[in-house]
Amino acid sequence: MHFGYTEHMRVLVVEDEEFLAEMIAEGLRRDAIAVDVAPDGLTALRKLQLGEYDVMVLDRDLPGVHGDDVCRKVVTQRLLTRILMLTAAGTVRDRVDGLGLGADDYLTKPFAYDELLARVLALGRRARPALPPVLERAGLVLDTARRQVSRDGRYLALSRKEFAVLEALLRAEGAVVSGDDLIEQVWEEDTSYRTNAVRVTLSKLRAKLGEPPVIDTVPGSGYRVGGES
Repeated sequence: MHFGYTEHMRVLVVEDEEFLAEMIAEGLRRDAIAVDVAPDGLTALRKLQLGEYDVMVLDRDLPGVHGDDVCRKVVTQRLLTRILMLTAAGTVRDRVDGLGLGADDYLTKPFAYDELLARVLALGRRARPALPPVLERAGLVLDTARRQVSRDGRYLALSRKEFAVLEALLRAEGAVVSGDDLIEQVWEEDTSYRTNAVRVTLSKLRAKLGEPPVIDTVPGSGYRVGGES
């Protein structure tokens, strides 16, 4: 099932059932969403302080710090993270209580993955301002809705990471984007710049974009797309 372009969305999955957490995370990653996992409420709160997430998939019945308390923290700290609450309890009263705590949506276990994905994407769209669907600069045209890229009329076949890196650079409108910023926008939290992930992806991307080079390296600072928009 196709739900549209999903790169740059970051999701935190908070679930103490390891199998279910990994099933959700792997599914979202297959759909080009960057995912981090927290097995309990305390870990979730720490991750929320360290990084920005568009959506949190939050199990309500967590050990230690309860899911309700995690939800309250997000609301009281006015974080922009949207909350999809999961629970095995499916009564109307439970749903009302969960939404009353500040959750944005509610899903009862067991659930179909496609429904979870659709809800995550809907919340992700609400979590961020609308962005231009088509980006153009230096002969490049990137269509985020169709997930297509062309240069001077020639269509290019890019991987998901290559597409996401190019999108991040184009959105900067000629400004320099650091390697750390690219990691934050495109990869998961356990990726470090030292892994060469950015450099390898950029090398492949540059080869596909062809000559003359359009992505500049700014020593000590990062990367940018040259030319005028």
